[in-house]
Amino acid sequence: MSLARHETRTAKLLARLGRNRVYRSIVRHGPLDTNRNRSLAVFGNFFLHIHPVKVRLRAIAFTRTLYLGGLSAASYLILVVTGVFLMFYYHPSVPRAYEDMKDLQYAVYMGPFLRNLHRWAAHAMVALVFLHMIRVFFAGAYRPPREFNWVIGVVLLVLTVLLSYTGYLLPWDQLAFWGVTVGTNMADAMPLLGPPTKFVLLGGRAVSENALLRFYVLHCVVLPLFLVLGACVHLWRIRKDGGIYLGSPGGRGSTPNVQLPTSTEAAS
Repeated sequence: MSLARHETRTAKLLARLGRNRVYRSIVRHGPLDTNRNRSLAVFGNFFLHIHPVKVRLRAIAFTRTLYLGGLSAASYLILVVTGVFLMFYYHPSVPRAYEDMKDLQYAVYMGPFLRNLHRWAAHAMVALVFLHMIRVFFAGAYRPPREFNWVIGVVLLVLTVLLSYTGYLLPWDQLAFWGVTVGTNMADAMPLLGPPTKFVLLGGRAVSENALLRFYVLHCVVLPLFLVLGACVHLWRIRKDGGIYLGSPGGRGSTPNVQLPTSTEAAS
C-alpha cells in the first residue's frame, strides 16, 4: 500500500514538474516514446542535429565504419581540452618556450600527464583520420555523388597533419628545431612557390623566434578553425548525400537494412 502511494506521489511530482515553466523552457519535448518525439529531439538539439531524423540500422553497425570518424573527433576534442590547459603555462618566445616545457615536465601539477595526453592524442588523431580515409576508399564512398565530400576529407587529412607538424616546433628543443628546419627546406625545394612558402612559415631565412610565433598562431588558432569549418561541411555533405555510404547489401547474417528514428541512444 505504501509503495503504491509512493508511486502516485512520484507521478504527481513528475506531472507538476512537466507543467513548470522553467522546466518546459529547457526540455521542449515529451519522453522519447514515439517517432514524432524522437524527431523533435533531433531537431531541437544542436548536438543531435548533425544526425538525420532516421538512420539505417546498417549505417550504425560497428563493422560498417569501425567508428573511425567518431574516434577522430574524440581525439580532436581531447586535443582542444588539453591544449587549452597547456596554453596557461606556455609562452611562444625563445627565452621561455623551452623553460616552460621543463616546468610542465617537472614543476606543474599533472604537467607530464597533460603534455603526454596531448601528444598521444595528436598521434592517434593522425592515425585514425588516415585509417578513416583508407576505409572510405576501399568502401567506394568516394564515387559520385560523394566525390566532393571525399575532397573535403582529403583536405581534413592535410589539416590534421599540419596541426601535428606545427605543434612539433613549440617545445623548442633540438628535435623540434631540426625537424622544422628539414621540413621547411623540403618546402623550399618546390618550384616557384618554394622560397615564398618557406619565408612565410619562418618569417625569415632561418628558424627563429618569428617562426616560433607563427607556428604557435597556426597551431592554436588558424588551423583549428579551418579544421572545425571543414568538419562541419563534411558532416553536412554526409547528410545531403543520404547518410553513411552503405554499398551493396551484405550476405547471410548481415545487419538488416531498416530505418530507425534517431534517438539519443542511436546518435551516441
